[in-house]
Order: sequence, then structure tokens, then C-alpha cells
Amino acid sequence: MEEGEEETCARIEREVRDCLGDPNAAQLGNDPTLLRQKSYVDELEMEVDEEEEQADEKKKLMKEKLWKLMCTYLPCDVLSLQKSIVQHVEYTLARRRYKKDKGSFYQATAVSVRDRLIERWTDTQQYLSSKDTKRVYYLSLEYLLGRNLQNAMSCLALRNRYAAALEELGYKLEELTEEERDPGLGSGGLGRLASCFLDSLATLNYAAWGYGIRYKYGMFEQRLIGRAQAEFPDFWLKEGYPWEVERPDVQYLVKMYGQLEEDGKDPVTGRPRVNWVGGEDVIAEGFDIPVPGFHTWNTNNLRLWTSKASCEFNLGSFNDGQYYAAIEEKERSEPLTSVLYPCDNNAPGKELRLRQQYFYVSATLQDILRRYKKRPEHSLLDLPRKVAIQLNETHPAIAIPEFMRLLLDEECLGWKEAWHITQNTFAYTNHTVMPEALEVWPLPLMEQLLPRHLTIIYEINHHFLGEVRARWPADQGRVARMSIIEESEPKLIKMAHLAIIGCHRVNGVAQVHTGLLCSSLFPDFYEMWPQKFVNITNGVNHRRWMLQANPAMSAVISKWLGSHDWIHDLGLLARLKDLSSNPELQRDWQEAKMYNKRKLADFIERECGIVVNAAAMFDVHVKRIHEYKRQLMNILGVAYRYLRILSLQQEGNTEALGQMVPRVVIFAGKAAPNYFVAKDVIKLILAVAGRVNNDARIGDLLKVVFIPNYNVSMAELIIPGTDVSQHISTAGFEASGTSNMKFCMNGSLLLGSRDGANLEIEQSIGKDNMFMFGANTKEVDQLRRTINFRKPQMDGRLRWVLEEILSGRFGATFHDLVNSLQPGNDGYMVGHDFGSYLEANEVVDSIFKNPPAWTTKCIDSCASMSRFSSDRCIREYAEKIWQVVPHQFKPPGKVANVD
Repeated sequence: MEEGEEETCARIEREVRDCLGDPNAAQLGNDPTLLRQKSYVDELEMEVDEEEEQADEKKKLMKEKLWKLMCTYLPCDVLSLQKSIVQHVEYTLARRRYKKDKGSFYQATAVSVRDRLIERWTDTQQYLSSKDTKRVYYLSLEYLLGRNLQNAMSCLALRNRYAAALEELGYKLEELTEEERDPGLGSGGLGRLASCFLDSLATLNYAAWGYGIRYKYGMFEQRLIGRAQAEFPDFWLKEGYPWEVERPDVQYLVKMYGQLEEDGKDPVTGRPRVNWVGGEDVIAEGFDIPVPGFHTWNTNNLRLWTSKASCEFNLGSFNDGQYYAAIEEKERSEPLTSVLYPCDNNAPGKELRLRQQYFYVSATLQDILRRYKKRPEHSLLDLPRKVAIQLNETHPAIAIPEFMRLLLDEECLGWKEAWHITQNTFAYTNHTVMPEALEVWPLPLMEQLLPRHLTIIYEINHHFLGEVRARWPADQGRVARMSIIEESEPKLIKMAHLAIIGCHRVNGVAQVHTGLLCSSLFPDFYEMWPQKFVNITNGVNHRRWMLQANPAMSAVISKWLGSHDWIHDLGLLARLKDLSSNPELQRDWQEAKMYNKRKLADFIERECGIVVNAAAMFDVHVKRIHEYKRQLMNILGVAYRYLRILSLQQEGNTEALGQMVPRVVIFAGKAAPNYFVAKDVIKLILAVAGRVNNDARIGDLLKVVFIPNYNVSMAELIIPGTDVSQHISTAGFEASGTSNMKFCMNGSLLLGSRDGANLEIEQSIGKDNMFMFGANTKEVDQLRRTINFRKPQMDGRLRWVLEEILSGRFGATFHDLVNSLQPGNDGYMVGHDFGSYLEANEVVDSIFKNPPAWTTKCIDSCASMSRFSSDRCIREYAEKIWQVVPHQFKPPGKVANVD
């Protein structure tokens, strides 16, 4: 790095520290020490075995004593933070504080921060209970939390103080942050969206909890071996997870298998009573992770369930010499929560996945009912006024019959009352466009695993189809289409239908997606209940993806807007549009981008062994590997670019070569272990990368990088260093997408297909600031329906690339991939869109060669992204679906002075 560049880097790092400072430390109780609230203490929890009058007096004295012992919030000056960290090293971790040990000091720092979260979490929950506010419960099978340390410190406005405290102890905060491992609780956009929602719910002061599964292993750790993906266990809990709190006091029994026995009739309703007996019992135990709001006292909760055997050890079997039988139940129960998304291409995998889904849903609903019934005045009939349950996709849809079972069998309500409560409590978010991706379960499996639930599903279907027949008396085709039960062999249970019928609202996640739900995926349901369907376009947490991931750019924004207020109100970014052509702003913006690109280039060299030029265009395509996401089209375009460079060299066309923009094409993403086509795409990417990167004739004109084991922390490094990002799914296949929003917020221009949220982003930022190409949803639908009758002419450039692949130029010949692109086989329209894709790339190149024009587009795009904040998204859910209002907790505003 040259001297001038070093000075620029040093200045940017100073600005970053200022941007990540603690402007609201005083308001958050960090200086001075504030009293904790006493009046919110739940006296129902203070059981006293005395006469009523004596008990009241004793409770009053106990309450006063217990409050005084911890009546102030933990101090947050630098010295107090240092004491807290060192005490945790010595007492919590039992390590030597004198030994240089980054791992121990990371753990101790995390627990120190967690201490300060927990006191806010406790007081928030007590405050909300005192208000008896309506609660939102968000059910998701996955959460991609990312690293927690930086986020929690920023939320508490304590980052700079902790950085100073650690520096005096001989540690850099940035180095300790690298010790934290990403939790293996999710696999893609669905889980990251859920995490963004939890962050915004807390920041906006809504009373909300998330529920999910505490997986022992993540999806898998991806490594590249022999130019192919290899999967290894992702044991993310190996070093422990300091952010969680085990709750051995929060346990529920979850029953599976068994059989049904009739037990007479209910004397009130006259309905047959059914007992679910026998089978297998599993214990669900809760683990809590505090979820702080940004610069607010409110702290919500994420409760994750782990499975335990109801009988840990059978001493009788052990004494009889049956040593394996003695632990059989333990061995069968604990794998329930071992792995995220077990492969379901076989019967045992399907069974495990359904057991997993039911396990966490049952524990969650039991917990919700327990929390609701804690207040004696709460009637179950009023539950929809106090509880909103959101199903994130169909994975938790088994909650509908499970809630009915709890209300019917455990709470002894009648069917009518139970169904009214259920329908008015639940809502369902659909994230799926492809009919084949909608979750279904074989009826025999449901009958074996959850016999009681199958009878409830039958009854739900019976009542519902009665409504359908009443409205359309002679339309048996419609009845068959809308039924929860598909009359196939074997019969199937359609979980999306169950969710739609059992919920009072169904929402899509982008305008085009919701339109497809109503017109193509569920048109009969939309015709029956148009009021049920609403659109709420997805959003992302801009504080995580701009302030935390890209402090260099955030510092530039704050400088030119004159404050940090945009962090709370993203709409203020719009003021940058009037400044986007300002040469000084452009210089600051370009320097911040180059700073981020150098960090990414260093990472690529360190992790992948590939040296890249930070001055080249960084062209990024990072997401789950899938045919519809069309990483195949991208790498074929890269192969064409490579062949074109060689052709121009052979022709001696130096003028054309001189006009080519150097590109670093960066891929990352995992392919499901049993998705062999996607794994072949990774092989092709690595094969092309091997050829291009080792061809001395190419130099820096083109580099290809595949970064393994993509996760949230890696995204926080890649996204800020990107010039152009690709979101090129086949139109009509991506429900929304959220990475497009993150890239655009970070000043990257988008190369995109006419799909998902791309269309709404284009509306917001303007067509001139986005590079769109390819067929739209209607055109794709028509092309797919006529695929077997058309004989399209393949683009000559694509034919050239495929011929070169088959010739072995890139090593293996990839016959299956090449064959999938032949006319009649190309269901994802790679061939159809390839020509317009290359032309869009040429436009990208032409504008990149004009830095002022490119930078103006980047600033304008970033400044137009306010509607894609998850804050806006959550406000819409609150208004359109949950009917909840914010409740902000604030402690008493006086300085502590307690005798």
C-alpha cells in the first residue's frame, strides 16, 4: 500500500470508530447508574405460606429486600467493564487471567455483555407483563443470527467503551470478534429474514418472542476438496455459546406415536372423547437468547428447544445386562434436534423431519399457553386479543392441529370455540413460488407418528369442504383441488392448505409473489377468501447490514447528512440524492468502497490463495446454489468472457482488449448434500476458475473465486466490497430475495432478472440504476408450458461455450449440465435469457469505465432503499396482521441513591 493510501486508510478507520461510537450511552443508563424499576415485580411469583394479611406484609418486605440487593443497573464505565471481563475469566470460565488467551477473553467479554442484556431483558418482560400487552410469537424452523458480540455492543451503545477496556487489557475488539463462531441455526434467506425481524421487533418496542430449534449441528461445513463440495459436520457448539441461557425450569413433554382409545362422550358437547395413549415421550427444554433493540431498553427473547429423553437411563435394563437398551430412549430422543434439515429423500429422513417440526411446535404452543394462563383473569376465549402467532413458511403448520388438540383435549373446549380461537390467533407467511416445493406429508406417516392430529386434520377438512360445497355445489374439481388431503397413492397431507384454512391472514413477501399466490398457486382459496391475502414485501435490518457490516460507508453517510439520525430513520437517506453528483461526496464514497474492497481482497488471498486486484470490478453472486438461482448461467457467461479474451488475443485486437473491464467474479453458497445438479454447478465453477486463474495470458483481466462455507459473517465482509451483484433467478421462481436489498443498501449496483423483489427495487431506485434482463414471469410461464413443442435456436455464444466444455477445455465434460440446456430440457430458461444476460453485462462494463457516472448510480440506489428496511416490514405486519402497538420500556429517570 502506498503512502497516500495508508493515510486514507487511517482516516477511514478513525471515521469508522466515530461512526460506531456511543452517542446514546447516557440515555441507555450507561452513565450514570440508574435505578431499576420496582413496581413491575410480579408478586404472583412470590409464593408465601402464610395467612393472607401476613402474606401480603411478608411479600412487601421480601420485594423491598430483593429489589435493594440489585436495585441499580450494572455500571458501564471502562474500569467496571474491565473488572467484569476479568471476573468472568477467573470465576465463570475458571481460567488464568494473566495468560494471553483470545478465546477466553472473547467468552468473558460476551458474558459481560450478556449480563447487561439480561437485566434489560428481565425488566422489559416484567414491564410488558404489567401492561398485559398483546404478544407476538414468531415460529421459524431456522434463524441465521450471525455473530452477536458487535451487534449487542452496538445496541447497548457500548462498543467504544468495550474496545477501550479491552485495549488496556492487551486485546483488540476486532480480533476477539473473530473468535465468535456463527451459530448453525439456519441455512439461507428464510433464517436471516427471521433474525432481521427479531431485531426490528425489539428496536421498534413490540412485545415479541421468537421460537425455534437449538440444533447441535448446523446444516454442514462446506469444504472444497478435489474441485468439488465436500460436507463435514458443523459442530458450532464445540466451544459453547455464551449468549444463551439454559432453562432447565422450562420443560415440556411432547408425545409421538401411540394409538387412540375412545373414552365415552363429553357430557357437555356430546362429542366422542378420545385418549391418545402409548407411544414415545420426549422432553423439550428451553434455551433463551436475549434479543436487544438498537438504542432502546426493550430486549426481547429467542427461545430455542433442545430434545431430551423422558427417561435418561433405564437402570433395570442395565442391571439385566442390556447395556444398549438402558440408553435406547436417550439415543432416540436426542438426535431430534441434532441437525438442521435432515435429508428427506428417504423414509427415515422424512419421519425425522416431521418429528422435528412437531417437537418444537408442541413445546412452543405449550409454552405460549402457560405464559398466557399465568394471569388468572385471562380467558382462553380472549386469547386472540392477547396472542398473535406467525408461521414462517409451512414448516410449523402442524401447529394448527396441535393447538386444536391442546384446546380440545387439555383445555376441554368445544370444537367451535377452539376453531374460532385458532383461526383468529394464527397467521401464515408463504415464501414459496414453486408448487413442487410446497410441503406435503404422506398420510400413513402422519397416522403412525401423530394419530390424534390426523383425526383433527380430517375434521378440519370435513368442515372446510362443507363450506366449499355450500358455495360451489356442483364443482367437485374445486373440492378436490382445495382439500387438505390429496387423493394420491399414498394419500398426502398438503400443509400449505392446512395453514391457509387455519389462519386469519396469509401474506406473500413481494408484490409479484403475492400476485402469483392469488392467481396461480392458491387461486381457489383467494376466490373464497380474498380478504385473507395481503402483501408485505420483505425487508432487512439496515443497522446490521449497513452500520455494522459497512461502517466505512456509514461514516460517509453520517458526514454528509450531518448526523447519525438515518440509522433510526432510513428515509433520511433520500437527502443524498441531491448530492450524488458532488465530486467531494463521490471521492469519499469511492475511498470507502476501495477500503472495503481491499479488505475483501486480503480475505480472498488468505482463505482461497488467489491474488486479486482491488481496482478490478468485483462481480459477486452469493446465495444458495440452486438451478432456479442460475449460478450456471453466470459461470457460462464467465466462460464466454474467457474465450472472448483469448479470441481477441489471437486476432491481435488490442483495441478491443484495452476496452475490457478487469473483473473478479466471486461465487459463494452451499448446495444441499443430495442436490447433485447443484453440486455439479459448483464443480463447473471450480473447473472454470482453475483454468482461468492459471492461464498467464489472462492476467488480471479475469479472475474467478469460489469462497467456501458462506455464512452471515462472510456476507458482512463480501457485501460492502461489491461493485455489482447478480440476482438472476428465473422469473417467477424467487418469492422475494433479500440479499439484493443488502447489496443495494451498500452501494452495489444490481444485475438482475425480472423476478421477486428485483422489480420493486427497480421501482424505488429507477430503471437507469439497475441492469435488468430476460423474460418476465408471464413469458417464462408461457415458455415452460410450450417447452416440448418449440425448437428454439440456441444463442451462438452459448453454443460455443458448451462445445468448449464438451471438448474438455475445462477438465471434465459435464455432459449432464450441458444436456440440461438443450432445447426441450431448459426449464430454467438459461438458454432463452443468455443473450440478453451478456448484453446486460456489456452495459455494466461500459458504465463502470466512467467512475463518476457509476458512483452517482451507487449513491442514488443506496439513497432510495428506505422501503426495504425490516422496520417498515414489521410495522406492516403489526398493522395488517397482528394488531399490536409498541410498548417502550424506560427505567425511572433518577440517579440511584439507595440506603
